[in-house]
Amino acid sequence: DVLGSRGLGDVYKRQHYMLMEVNMRIVVVSDSHKDFYSLQKAVLSQSSAEVVVFCGDGNEDMDTLAVTIPDKMIISVRGNCDWCSEKRYSEEITLENKHIFVTHGHLFGVKSGYSQIINQAHLLDTDILLFGHTHVPYTAYDDGMYIMNPGSIGYTGTYGIVDITPSGIMTCLLYTSPSPRDPKTS
Repeated sequence: DVLGSRGLGDVYKRQHYMLMEVNMRIVVVSDSHKDFYSLQKAVLSQSSAEVVVFCGDGNEDMDTLAVTIPDKMIISVRGNCDWCSEKRYSEEITLENKHIFVTHGHLFGVKSGYSQIINQAHLLDTDILLFGHTHVPYTAYDDGMYIMNPGSIGYTGTYGIVDITPSGIMTCLLYTSPSPRDPKTS
């Protein structure tokens, strides 16, 4: 379900969003921290996605999942908890003529604010900035650039999708629940 749904207007927005023509759907996940179940659930729930972007901290989980989804393009970066990973700390890719900068975020001090990572992404002439590390889902638009932190699929159960459409770029934060880490209710 879409985060922040509040009423019939939001239901209409979700229905309209689901009817849009999409050139490419990208699933954005981060910070699984050994919660393979939630990572797998999020990625498999977006069967039309052609690309999965993993923003670090759980590369072993993503490597395991990649074997089960050979038809999807996987872009994965190393996070601060991926000690034995040989992946890079950032990647720059172009999909559907959109320049995408992917990083975990810890090297840009994102827990203290987003200005450093946003400035770096602007210097790289980025259309879409994707990062993690904070475990807090966030999406914004800044001077021609779409920004997304999907939160933590492992701790908060949140992830994102980026749709590249004929009309432009759409971002959406989602959650998968229940997660094995969700608080138990009686």
